[in-house]
Amino acid sequence: MITDPEVLKGLMQQGSLLPQEEMLEIKKRKGSLFIGIPKETSFQERRVGLVPEAVHLLVANGHRVRVEAGCGIGANFSDTEYSEAGAEICADRKEIYACDIIFKVTPPSEEDADLMVGNQTFISALQIATQPKEILKKLIAKKITAIAWDYIRDEEGVFAVVRTLGEIAGTTSMLVAGDLLSSFSSGKGMMLGGIAGVQPTEVVVIGAGTVGEFATRTALGLGASVKVFDNSLSKLRRLQNDIGSRVYTSIIQPKVLAKAIRRADVVIGALRSPLGRTPCVVSETMIESMKLGSVVVDVSIDQGGCFETSRITNHIDPTFVKHGVIHYCVPNIASRVSRTASFALSNIFSPLILEMGNNGGSVELIRRNEGFRNGVYIYKGVLTSEVLGKVFDLKYKNIELLLPRM
Repeated sequence: MITDPEVLKGLMQQGSLLPQEEMLEIKKRKGSLFIGIPKETSFQERRVGLVPEAVHLLVANGHRVRVEAGCGIGANFSDTEYSEAGAEICADRKEIYACDIIFKVTPPSEEDADLMVGNQTFISALQIATQPKEILKKLIAKKITAIAWDYIRDEEGVFAVVRTLGEIAGTTSMLVAGDLLSSFSSGKGMMLGGIAGVQPTEVVVIGAGTVGEFATRTALGLGASVKVFDNSLSKLRRLQNDIGSRVYTSIIQPKVLAKAIRRADVVIGALRSPLGRTPCVVSETMIESMKLGSVVVDVSIDQGGCFETSRITNHIDPTFVKHGVIHYCVPNIASRVSRTASFALSNIFSPLILEMGNNGGSVELIRRNEGFRNGVYIYKGVLTSEVLGKVFDLKYKNIELLLPRM
């Protein structure tokens, strides 16, 4: 046995030079989420929040997904597909609202608020103009964390869902117009586009946002002649740059717009207003001057519409004729292509939900992800939306004051 202090010290120094075990960082344990997908009950809403492929991805990552029987029928997804993807199929709606996270397409209804057990996360759209005050009070009373997916920003600061649905609405609106121009839809018997030797269809797009951009792309792709109007010169410039074509553009001036509409075969209304009603820029007199059998598609109808002659229609009875012009004024155009829209929503939300699980739940994701936090309007029963607070005269707090510090 070695007792000499100097010898022991030398041996210890030699030992410190030997290879040591590597100290690896301990990875944070993932949280298992319990997600419920209810069947949509809103009028003619056919979309579903998550498609079976997205459910399979979530289940494979250790999460539990419960879907209401028949929730995907409107988008042509069967219960069998969801079951094979690993979801639990529930006939009782109450079982869906017992989940920790409830993911829905349409805004919360009174039934949704009544069925929730409390202290849950509710993700859906939010329509401030039509959101009843009583539903907000019920969500607050049940300590719900409510997130509006149409206010969530991506890493580039873009409202991802709004842009995606705008792309769908813009493209679909032009396809609808093409169908309505045909002889068997009481149209002029024209093809939307152009072929050699035949004058191309004249299309006017009012609004240079996402909807207007994709309506323009579709019309140009079919060979139509397109004119785009908007009150924002920067939007018109951006549209030209994004499309990569010197399409005709103009600021909305009544005389110039009236002249274009008089010659048009199709007019797409795609103006949006940040708050309140969409400005009505097309008068009834302008509609009267249009060619018989022309088509008007008012995508802005959910905010009041930008045509004086517009009135809300639905997918069962989508059109009416005024002054010889066919009007299509369905608010929820995305439901017309519900399967495509459902895949688009899933592509956005399945990565977010996975990130939520990796961070240990919705509260942690709200704290860490600024874009996701932007969609929160109720946090654990506290109203955090200044707009809703002022509209309904309710107390609200800045969400930054409520979040736990790192």
